[in-house]
Amino acid sequence: MWSILLFIWGCIPELSKDCQDMTNSSSTYFSMAVGAVIGAVISWWIYNRQKKTSDTQDKTLNKIENIDERHDSLLNKIEELDRRHDKTLNAILELIKKMERRHIEGEESATDSAKNSSSNKDSNSN
Repeated sequence: MWSILLFIWGCIPELSKDCQDMTNSSSTYFSMAVGAVIGAVISWWIYNRQKKTSDTQDKTLNKIENIDERHDSLLNKIEELDRRHDKTLNAILELIKKMERRHIEGEESATDSAKNSSSNKDSNSN
């Protein structure tokens, strides 16, 4: 295979000893081969770095999605807790109103009974 390749491209004195020197063409072919190898190494290195960066970004995005899901779950729990808190607060306020009404009714009935008992005393004393 090498002999066919060398036959097509010409002789490269840098790689073989028994070769007629065709400096310009051999240097060009040798430079192309070295450039292809260097280009392949650089391309692999860039691909590898991009792949690592992409993997890191995917992991970070997955973490962000998990945090977002937990955040939504916590918000739902907080909303439910807030609803329960509102119900409890409304029930407490309703109890306070009932207690105030009973207290006022109790004072009125106590005042009425005090008036009745004083009027009864007045009528008895006459």
